[in-house]
This record gives sequence, structure tokens and C-alpha cells, in this order.
Amino acid sequence: MQLHSGRLFWPTLYDKPQQYPVLSESLRCDVLIIGGGLSGCLLAYMLSKTGMNVTLLEKHKAGSGSSGANTGLIQYTSDKTLTSCINSFGEEKGVRFYQLCREAVHGLTRFYKETGGMEEGMALRSSLYFASTLDDKPMLQEEYETLRKYGFSAAWLSEQEIARRFPFSKPGAIYTSGDAEINPYHFVHVLLQAAARNGVKVYEDSPAAGFHFDGRHVRCRVGEHEVTADRVVIATGYETQEMKKDRGAYLTQSFALATEPVQFLDQWYQRCLIWESARPYLYLRTTSDNRIIIGGRDESIGPGGLDETRYLSQCDNLLQELAELFPMAAGLKAEFAWGAVFGQTHDGLPYIGEHPRFPGCLFMEGYGGNGAVYSYIASKLIMDVLKGHSRRDLELFSLVRTAHGQQPLLTDYD
Repeated sequence: MQLHSGRLFWPTLYDKPQQYPVLSESLRCDVLIIGGGLSGCLLAYMLSKTGMNVTLLEKHKAGSGSSGANTGLIQYTSDKTLTSCINSFGEEKGVRFYQLCREAVHGLTRFYKETGGMEEGMALRSSLYFASTLDDKPMLQEEYETLRKYGFSAAWLSEQEIARRFPFSKPGAIYTSGDAEINPYHFVHVLLQAAARNGVKVYEDSPAAGFHFDGRHVRCRVGEHEVTADRVVIATGYETQEMKKDRGAYLTQSFALATEPVQFLDQWYQRCLIWESARPYLYLRTTSDNRIIIGGRDESIGPGGLDETRYLSQCDNLLQELAELFPMAAGLKAEFAWGAVFGQTHDGLPYIGEHPRFPGCLFMEGYGGNGAVYSYIASKLIMDVLKGHSRRDLELFSLVRTAHGQQPLLTDYD
């Protein structure tokens, strides 16, 4: 599956990442991780501190998939509001989901510092979530009250208060603190380097060709060799849909760009993360070298997969929308622009855990606009499972949960 097209921004800031060998022998390990994106590397780093014998396989280069196209907004709020989560899953589960997201933001920023990430690659931020239209204002006001009720940091900004802080005005907005922005591509590599230093065996250009389950172990074919593991963790992102179709998940295509450096960020209040209530939504952030990243406006994806050139026309649309919010951005150019496959679920939650058709395997499917946060949640939960601990939270993210009254389609993989 082609995951992105165009010119990505993050790899240009880290052009000589650590290289890892191709698997050249058969191995035995406790845990085999398939996938060298953010999910796989987070788990590899966590497991590297447990004393387990861990191997990670990446079929191309680490971070070369969706992680390189990730725009790096780290927020505890989700595409699915807390109010909607409570209505869908009940009070206890809805609130718990948001608590897990908040814990994940803290964990991601701690790991970034702990593994030696570049100082300019991560910054703590607040977030502005504005009502795109007057009709959306009551929904946002209700969400603000819900967040406050359950102890989440949030403030309400009126139309006048927004206009005082920004060169645009909107009917109202929720302003939250405790979020962050990161360089996701660099994060993948520092996590993997730290995991390798702690003993994790890492192999690139080593695609897993298939699995055999014998009841006690899982054997994975890699070219002429084989890796035998007690447990296998599938962290292949949206490509997991090629292995196991989930009816509750669907793929779209999303678009983003990074502008040339700008001079007007003093008019961007606290350089906060910005997003909106419209669906599909627009989102914005700044970078350490004073660029603006703007993205969103997801579209359906055709049977042939990602439209390789659609990002070119969407780039002009995104620049126009940027100028509508920040008039001083009129005439600004995009130095980087890309399109990428984006996975979502109908109920707004990621898929994490076991699947009855794949004994010995655990899945990390961080679908949704909060992919990095979901990757952290998945890594923590799966690490506990591998250590023999039971986590009730896994029920919320079950791969066989119903979605709109349907069971996921179960297919064999050989």
C-alpha cells in the first residue's frame, strides 16, 4: 500500500538517521514487533526496559510510512468529543478514554526528552478548538462544560476574546492546556536508537512474509529466514487492513503542507495548536523554524488507493484557508506538500489487543486523528499484557467490538 505522496517535511530535518541491518539469520525471541513506525518503536522502547528478548522488523526504513507524514499535533482531546464518548460508551468508559489520552500526552513528551530528542523538535502547547459556524457553538459549549465537569483543563473563549488574541474571529472556542507538538519522524528514530542500545534487535528492509501458529509459538517468515517468537505484535499501521479487514475501520486520504518561514507568528496567540468543529476539519500548528503546518480536509479514497497528485490542488486550497484565518499569510508559498492515507474507525476509537483468528498475536491500530496518542496507549496496554498483567481498558479497544451493529469481518492470513 502506498501511504503518502509528495514532498514530506520532517525527513529533511533529520537526513542521516541510524541505519539497521537486513535480517540474515533465523532468530528466537520473546516478542517480535512487526513495524518500525511510531507504534512499533514506542513499544520497542518500553519493552527494552523489561529484560525481554525483543526483535523489531521493518519492511522498508524506520519511520518511512505514516510516521513521516504525521503532522505532530499531540492533544488529549479527540476527534470524538468527550460528550460523544460518554453518550456512546457510557460515563465510566468515555471519561476513562479521555484520561488515557491525557496520560499519553504526558508520556509522549516525557519519552521524547528521556530518549534525547532534539530540543527544537518538541514544545508544550495549548489548543484552540473553535466553532466553525454559529450552529456549532452550542455543541462546543456543552463539550466545554463536560470537560470541566470531569476535571480536564479547559477555558471558554467568546467571539470577542478570540478576536483579541488572533487576527480572526469565530463564534466561540474551547482553549485547552497540556498539549504538545513534536517532530514525529525524529521521535521514531530516537526511540528506536534507545531501544537498540537497550538490547532490542532491529532489522530494516526485512519484510514479514507470513505467519505460522503452532499453539505455543508464532513463526514468521522473513526471506529465507524465520523468526520464532512467543508473541508477535502487529504494528503496521493502516497497512494492517491488507492483513485483516476491520469493518469498523475505513481509509481516507488527507493533505498537509509546510509553508516557507514566516515573520508574523507574534500574532498567533501562544503559538497554540488550532483546529475546528467542521468535518472534515482543518488544523494548524507552527514549527521551531517559524513555518506553519496546515492540514486536513480529508476525502474518500478510491479503490485504487491514494491519489498521488491530489495534494497539488489541495495545497492551493489549504493556503487559501490559511490566508482567511491569517490575512498576512496571503501570497505565502508551500515549500513542502503531501497527501497521505488516513485511517479512521466508525466509533472513533483505535483497535488494540488480540484477535481470535491470529493466536499469539497482538494488534496496535491507532486509527484516528490522534494517532500518536493512541500509539502510546496501545504500547502501554500491550506491554502490560506481555508482562502478564490484565488490563480492563483493553475491553474499550477490542478488535471484535461491534461498530454500528456489525461485527468486524474476519479473514485468514497465510
